Amino acid sequence: MADLGTMTLLLALALALYAGIGSVAGARLGSGDLIMSARRSSYMSGIALAVATGALVYAFVTHDFSIEYVRGHSDRAQSQALTWVAMYAGNEGSLLYITAIFTIMAMAAIYASPRRLEPSRPYIIAILMGMSIFFIAVLLTLADPFAPTAVEDDRGIGVNPLLRHPGMFIHPPLQMAGLVGVAIPFAFVAGAMIAGQTRDQWLDAARVSAIVVWAVLSAGLLIGAWWAYTILGWGGYWSWDPIENVAVMPWLVLTAFIHSVMVQKRRGMFRMWNVALLSMAFVLAQFGLFINRGGPVVSVHSFGASTIGGVFLGFMLFSLVFALAVFLWRSPFLKSDRPLESFLSREASFLVNNFLFLGVTFVTLWGLLFPLFSEFANDETVTVSAPWFNQINGPLLLAIVILMGIGPLLPWRRTTMSSAQRWLSIPIAVAAAPTRTRPR
Repeated sequence: MADLGTMTLLLALALALYAGIGSVAGARLGSGDLIMSARRSSYMSGIALAVATGALVYAFVTHDFSIEYVRGHSDRAQSQALTWVAMYAGNEGSLLYITAIFTIMAMAAIYASPRRLEPSRPYIIAILMGMSIFFIAVLLTLADPFAPTAVEDDRGIGVNPLLRHPGMFIHPPLQMAGLVGVAIPFAFVAGAMIAGQTRDQWLDAARVSAIVVWAVLSAGLLIGAWWAYTILGWGGYWSWDPIENVAVMPWLVLTAFIHSVMVQKRRGMFRMWNVALLSMAFVLAQFGLFINRGGPVVSVHSFGASTIGGVFLGFMLFSLVFALAVFLWRSPFLKSDRPLESFLSREASFLVNNFLFLGVTFVTLWGLLFPLFSEFANDETVTVSAPWFNQINGPLLLAIVILMGIGPLLPWRRTTMSSAQRWLSIPIAVAAAPTRTRPR
């Protein structure tokens, strides 16, 4: 199984390289055949990664302790049901899962991309395959899940006891898939920008893929909250753990995008803003991968023993430069069709909603990074705990909830203060009405 896994990883790398380079070359040369060949190669890369993942799962099922990763995360006494959890319980296996699920998601996105994005498709393929190439290269050089063991062992060490929970069968796969999946709506936008399709050709594809990724990430976060409440004894479902924070930050920005893209679709506004939002979500997702893969922030979720954090930091910085360069290059062509006519309008409420979501994101990011800045500047370790996050983010989240009730009641374009008061008076009265409780 180790040989099969390594061979399919090498094959996946070669196919992804051909897909990425061939698609751009085909676009530059005007060769439809070369683009189609590269597109099919991207599909085959996903299949090869699925085979590699299957090889690792089979090694777990058959207790192939000649593979160090299998020996370190399973034993003969554990149930077969835990094989799925053991596969992504460690750094190497989870990275293989991330690589496989991302490339398969990329396959689906490339296959389903609309005809209107035909000029952009080669660049979309190149961006998505570029991420796959990075992941596969790390697997082959720094985090090999098929590396042979150096000791004789026919029992195995076993999976982490904290992971023997029903939520672990669903939470990590969904959250990891959602985090890497943020690259898909970004690829639609960035590919369109590179190809010069700066109007709304990318809108539907980016919107639909963002909603799908948002739903997957939402499910992962919710199930993770259940696991944390049951296993970690936090006394609640959410304790602003760093790894959960780095997953919720792109979720918040995606939520803002899903709201504001409705204004672009309906009114032709916020085009530049929406491109910026997807770029931010993408970079924050790469930041999350960096923290999760051995970054400087301590968490119950992170792979503390990992030595590949620096590589992911470099990839995050590259992603930041790439996203910023594409945005600045095409920003002059991303102007709205019409200005914001009134602050008493639905589009204005969506914009304020966006600012609030970004406010929560910034506060969460600052709370995550402040201990690092403090330790660097003052050589003093500072802990930012849940009460601080609740105190600062609480009012912002309350304002979001209130605006969620007000925004949909406002009309598009503009309204008068008297009309707004008339439309909002009944909902506000109902919300403010005291509730009576029956005496026990």
